[in-house]
Amino acid sequence: MSEPRHLKAVAPPPLWGSPTACGVTVIALAGVFTLPFWGTSYLVDVVCRTGIAIMAALGLNILTGFTGLISLGNAAFMAIGGYAAGYLATKTGLPPLLAIPAGGLTAACLGMVIGIPSLRLKGLYLAMATLAAHFIVEFFIIHADSITGGVAGMSIPSPKIGGLVLDSDKTLLPLIWLMVIGAALFGANLFRTRAGRAFIAIRDQEVSAAVMGIDVFRYKLLAFGLSSFYVGTAGALLACQTKLISPESFPFSLAIDSLAMIIIGGLGSIAGSVFGAIFLTLLPELLRVSTTALSGVYPGLVTLLASLKELIFGILIIVFLIAQPHGIAAWWRTLTTRRGRNDSGTP
Repeated sequence: MSEPRHLKAVAPPPLWGSPTACGVTVIALAGVFTLPFWGTSYLVDVVCRTGIAIMAALGLNILTGFTGLISLGNAAFMAIGGYAAGYLATKTGLPPLLAIPAGGLTAACLGMVIGIPSLRLKGLYLAMATLAAHFIVEFFIIHADSITGGVAGMSIPSPKIGGLVLDSDKTLLPLIWLMVIGAALFGANLFRTRAGRAFIAIRDQEVSAAVMGIDVFRYKLLAFGLSSFYVGTAGALLACQTKLISPESFPFSLAIDSLAMIIIGGLGSIAGSVFGAIFLTLLPELLRVSTTALSGVYPGLVTLLASLKELIFGILIIVFLIAQPHGIAAWWRTLTTRRGRNDSGTP
């Protein structure tokens, strides 16, 4: 069967971007992968958490930004991936390195199961259904002591590559960021395929997509599965980094953070997921470092800033959304494209 015209009409996003964007990306990644040799333990920890946040944001953007399905279940699927990886590594003897993608696959399967009834809903009703899934998963984690360890939590063994044990942030960082790069490249290529164009068509006009022959339910379910795989893998990576997970490791605020990341970074953009995750992971750290640096000079101001940190955080986000409603990705695309034209001598 030939491809529906509606899919052919959806133009795939550019894969590599401008030469300037590619150059900056290569330099940034070089800094990330060499960070364990020159960075402090604190800095390495922040970069590891940033990579995990990018993975989770990529997954949510596939579902919400590209397919138009609002979800508040990111924390639940991260928990499923983390606990599945921990259970497989500790109870079944599966190598922890293989348990990470296995946790993602478990989250994908359960995400599709949850998605079957949820996909009959739209808009805020769908958001509430995924919110209900969060509380169901949380209830299971707390009360299924024999599987999850309950409120006491679960210990996660460190992954191994040959004789190298990845038992610290400095050894885990390359693994986390290699998986992030692979996930980002897969996502960028996904929306150049028939399935990816179907996602975009459903987001833009679901009724028209169905009329043009797109199996809306099938592609929505696929979007749920892919999104849950990304998010579950992020949860498994978080479990490997912290080495001990409990219900408090996956609060509902994680879902809100992921949603804020893709809105601030740019809905329907792989680069937006990256920029949004970096922004919302680094901003609280910058506020904390700033207040600590001022502790010796303005102790009263430091106390005030510490109590108002959440308010400052919210104000900065609102100001940014007003200044750039299409997200950091649109800002970055405009900047690098203009820079590329100037470099080539084009006015």
